[in-house]
Amino acid sequence: MEPPTIADVLDAQRLLAAHLPPTPIWNYPALDAAAGATVFVKHENTQPTGAFKVRGGITLLSRLDPAARRRGVVGYSTGNHAQSLAYAARLFGVPCTIVMPEHPNPAKADAVRRLGAELVEYGATFDDAAPYARSLADERGMRLVSAADEPDIIAGVATAYAELFAQQPYLDAVVVPVGSGSGAAAACLVAAALAPQCEVIAVQAADSPAAHDSWRAGEVVRRPNRTAVEGLATGSGFALPQRILRERLADFVLVDDDEIAAAQWRLLRDVHTLAEGAGAAALAAVLADPDRFAGRRVAVVCTGGNASEAELRRCAERPYTVAVAQ
Repeated sequence: MEPPTIADVLDAQRLLAAHLPPTPIWNYPALDAAAGATVFVKHENTQPTGAFKVRGGITLLSRLDPAARRRGVVGYSTGNHAQSLAYAARLFGVPCTIVMPEHPNPAKADAVRRLGAELVEYGATFDDAAPYARSLADERGMRLVSAADEPDIIAGVATAYAELFAQQPYLDAVVVPVGSGSGAAAACLVAAALAPQCEVIAVQAADSPAAHDSWRAGEVVRRPNRTAVEGLATGSGFALPQRILRERLADFVLVDDDEIAAAQWRLLRDVHTLAEGAGAAALAAVLADPDRFAGRRVAVVCTGGNASEAELRRCAERPYTVAVAQ
């Protein structure tokens, strides 16, 4: 499996232009003051599915041959990859089945069903859902779509970073949240071609550090998967993103769930932006290490806004909201 090239990204950008407008990137004085840096927020939460993953889903399904389209696809996800595939499947008339862990985010599960995909709940975590999806695809003769080991998905996701560097060419760093790693790998691919001076820094939840530990170990490893931040909740690294990350990633950091929730609250209060936990993780990393980012031009990617009602209530009711508001 070969990584996509910058030519693949540009071709995906051409293809997606018919389906998705560019997402905005804005600077907010309140975030600058909190971070001691010039912070730009790339608003992938404004996508029609509420998350960046739709870029990859459309790119991959648009490139399927007619026979594969007729057979359909099976995906596994905690939610945003699921919506991406369901949205693209409806767009191209492809049968789609999604396997999600039991008791998924109700908003994401409902969105998948409303987009016309079959939803199957199986297992306690993302890592339980994955092998069941594989067996289901084999049984039905459908095409299994990995969450990240897909060159077309990475090429599609990378269009967000092609936009970002066109919108803000002179960045010192871009910080990207990691679940499977497709987004950070995409950022690395584009930065190498368009902004080699810019550091790409990945961030993952400390309670689910598989991608972080895989990068540091130089091989794919499994780790406990305990974070409550569903978009970052993976228990294993993915081979293709890790291969790209090893070549270009500047650093990989961890933040805890409370730091992510505090960043969610700050985005909600100061930026009037609804972010799910994964969508706030990049900002959490910047706020957690002010010395590193002081005085620099930094982009953070709000990868998604599909927060459940329960998640928003937990965020708003935590004690740190008092401290953040001061």
